[in-house]
Amino acid sequence: MSMYPAASEPVTTKLTRADGTPIRVLAVDDEASLTDLIKMALRYEGWEVQTAATGHEALSQAREFRPDVIVLDIMLPDLDGMSVLHRLRADGDDVPVLFLTAKDALDDRIAGLTAGGDDYVTKPFSLEEVVARLRSLIRRAAQSALASDSIITVGDLVIDEDSYEVTRGDEPIELTATEFELLRYLMRNPRRVLSKPQILDRVWSYEFGGKASVVELYISYLRKKIDAGREPMIHTVRGAGYMLKAV
Repeated sequence: MSMYPAASEPVTTKLTRADGTPIRVLAVDDEASLTDLIKMALRYEGWEVQTAATGHEALSQAREFRPDVIVLDIMLPDLDGMSVLHRLRADGDDVPVLFLTAKDALDDRIAGLTAGGDDYVTKPFSLEEVVARLRSLIRRAAQSALASDSIITVGDLVIDEDSYEVTRGDEPIELTATEFELLRYLMRNPRRVLSKPQILDRVWSYEFGGKASVVELYISYLRKKIDAGREPMIHTVRGAGYMLKAV
């Protein structure tokens, strides 16, 4: 798909901040023509958009603009996107991040996800896809903020939906926001096979056909955090999907 189609079609639900003001988006890429197109598409959504062309500029804008979500290119002329994200997280900024990457290697995608990013799109992409993924990240962040005080336990795996703490056998496990949502969905449906389309719809809430590969990537890294050195709880049911069950 080209990354230069017309802006997305009107959506039925207008997203705003909790106080009714426009969603704030920071778009970071050293290609001005690309950030101009992204800005056009997001302003069509009624959102407020700021842009940055370097990693240092992105960090400065993030502190001053306080965006609700960031579109972040991995390849930048000074700090790369993952370094920018590490610095944001070190400052206690948990803003959702959508990575832009021209790389197709699986290791590169996993590296971006494990750095704390919440989703990614691979160039070339459509503006419609970027808008849909950003809407999904924003909705999920809003839902997370309203999450009720609840603890879910499956075997020795425990998540606290209020504090967003995760433990297995009393050992704390650090997860990104998207990893947490995926684990929560699996734990709310123990011993039930969940298909990739079901997971995409619940965790990513795409308004169009999402790619199953993103599910595989998040399952892969979640396993490294949840099952590493332990009896596995996350199981692949060949041809059907994934299931979580107590050991």
